[in-house]
Amino acid sequence: MTQPADEDLPILEVLPALKSKLSGCGAAVLVAPPGAGKTTQVPLALLGAEGIGDRKIILLEPRRIAARAAAKRMSHLLGENVGETVGLRMRFDTKVGPKTRIEVVTDGVFTRMILADPAFEGVGCVIFDEFHERSIDADLGLALALDCKTGLREDLHLLVMSATLAGARIAELLGDAPLIESAGRMFPIETRYLGRNQSERIEQQMADAVEIALRRDQGSILAFLPGQGEILRTAERLKERCNDAAVIIAPLFGAVDSNAQDLAIAPAPEGQRKIVLATAIAESSLTIEGVRIVIDSGLARVPRFEPGTGVTRLETIKAPRASVDQRRGRAGRTSPGIAIVSGTSLKPRVCQNSPNPKSAPPTYPACCSTALIWALPIRVHCAGLIHHRTLRLTPRGNH
Repeated sequence: MTQPADEDLPILEVLPALKSKLSGCGAAVLVAPPGAGKTTQVPLALLGAEGIGDRKIILLEPRRIAARAAAKRMSHLLGENVGETVGLRMRFDTKVGPKTRIEVVTDGVFTRMILADPAFEGVGCVIFDEFHERSIDADLGLALALDCKTGLREDLHLLVMSATLAGARIAELLGDAPLIESAGRMFPIETRYLGRNQSERIEQQMADAVEIALRRDQGSILAFLPGQGEILRTAERLKERCNDAAVIIAPLFGAVDSNAQDLAIAPAPEGQRKIVLATAIAESSLTIEGVRIVIDSGLARVPRFEPGTGVTRLETIKAPRASVDQRRGRAGRTSPGIAIVSGTSLKPRVCQNSPNPKSAPPTYPACCSTALIWALPIRVHCAGLIHHRTLRLTPRGNH
């Protein structure tokens, strides 16, 4: 299939090698930094590829908002609407048709699909996107897909894509699959550090930092906050202070509707600036157009399972170094930019270099139930390790 026209993306240089390795080995690992174009260009390039033919391609996204954006962008490149060549399958939101060749799905939907059809008839390739985010659903999905390929569908192609993952570990998991790396595109970034006043709410400090950046610097702003509550309260403070009609305030978190998502992702109209207040969703899963300034609260909110009570709670933690670096990199995607990190303790040289907190699963019962339905041998350790036969999917240390 002819590759749809798009901007000069770095991923285009490695597509021929990727197609060759994937068709020859049946599995591959692609490591490409955010902005390389892997999410939208790779599935389209694999349509009709050798070994896949006219069978479907399933693209797994870790978040609903990212799945919706990926399906919409690929459909735009093809000059179509979602539900034609590119479809979308999420809980309460399914757009597929008889012509659909690429289905963008979330992790949970993929698990239900493969349980309903263990042989995955009519599917030629499964792509795990943004695998570095490491959730229990993504790990289990890969285990089920590997089991399907080993026992039922040797012709099923598997591709794992990541922005920061140590690809050699996953390549070994896939049977020493070939590893392809794509260069990124990065402009110089000026990094500034702000002190933290522990007696002041994070919303107030972030609103102050945004207001200063609006006065001092040019371009749209992407501000990272830990959750929906902080985003909405920061937006309220900014609306009270900023009466400029040329400034658009756009919250971006998992629960926003599609119209709000489109507003946050699209470039600001001519003569206007945009302030996007986002959770970790904007670290790598989405591309925010026109951003030149990044302001990072240095915080993240993650689920933590409490064995004593049997419930999962949300905990606000300092963002690990990998997240800090990814957020900072968003400032230099299209032009030289500025990254403002809130809190001197969050400087990269001292920030903890821990794995993504999402790798610590919130709970195991659902995972074990799915494994029993599939009849998949699985052993769960209290240390947070999941073993599929002898393969460790969630590593104890860094990815």
